[in-house]
Amino acid sequence: MPGRPSVLFVTDLAYQAQGRRYCDEDIFLSSRLRNDFDVALCNPLDAAALMDAFDAVVVRNSGPVLHYRREYDAFRDRAATLGTLLYNPLSGRADMAGKQYLLDLTAAGYPVIPTADRPQALGLLPETDQYVVKPKAGADSIGLNFVSRDQLDGLSYAGILVQPRIDFRYEVSFYFIDDAFQYALHAPDPDRRWVLEPYQPTEADLLFARRFIDWNTLDHGIQRVDACRTQEGDLLLVELEDLNPYLSLDRVDDTTRHTFVEGMTASLHRLLGTSPRP
Repeated sequence: MPGRPSVLFVTDLAYQAQGRRYCDEDIFLSSRLRNDFDVALCNPLDAAALMDAFDAVVVRNSGPVLHYRREYDAFRDRAATLGTLLYNPLSGRADMAGKQYLLDLTAAGYPVIPTADRPQALGLLPETDQYVVKPKAGADSIGLNFVSRDQLDGLSYAGILVQPRIDFRYEVSFYFIDDAFQYALHAPDPDRRWVLEPYQPTEADLLFARRFIDWNTLDHGIQRVDACRTQEGDLLLVELEDLNPYLSLDRVDDTTRHTFVEGMTASLHRLLGTSPRP
């Protein structure tokens, strides 16, 4: 249909993620967005070369950028040069920019798993039997290891983060479009992170999640707030995903999926300054 906005939908349909099928989610989403937009799918390695032919670029399940860092940096540089409308925008302060935000939020007193990146700061972490060591530039649990307190002294602290291993009841994720809450899912079994079930958040839960959405100050886009419920009943932030959060749309009901698609469609129209189809 002539005159419709065009969207380049960036996704790696072949990426193998443990416990998730990226391709199914993006095939579904892109098929629904075609009701309002002219949509073309492309691999993240091709995005920089193709983006100037489209009105907007939507980055979805494109895989951890550490696997294609040079190409991703070229994509960011070209988008800035062209003034491309990106969804999500590249101004994210959370996972989009690495894991530094976990240190920043710890220092600012936010309810986040305490995080350190140098030996001098280890005393600020609670005492525990095991600690989590992860790369600052990591994603998808790549490079994550567990160590004892005694092993911390022997670590090289170049480019890593250290956190206490939390004994939590379950993990829960809150999904937002722009600043609007959409749905929540939780993993009742701590050992099966991606076996998710619908979760009805309390008002306190949503206030917790919104603190991080407000902190990130993104004008538009999709974000996922990942948290763990401690044995004492508190929520602590695990991750704020603002680059290409997997949405687990196969774990919600049809009404929730439809509402999410409508919300994303409306958000994209706002970004483009266009109107939804009649």
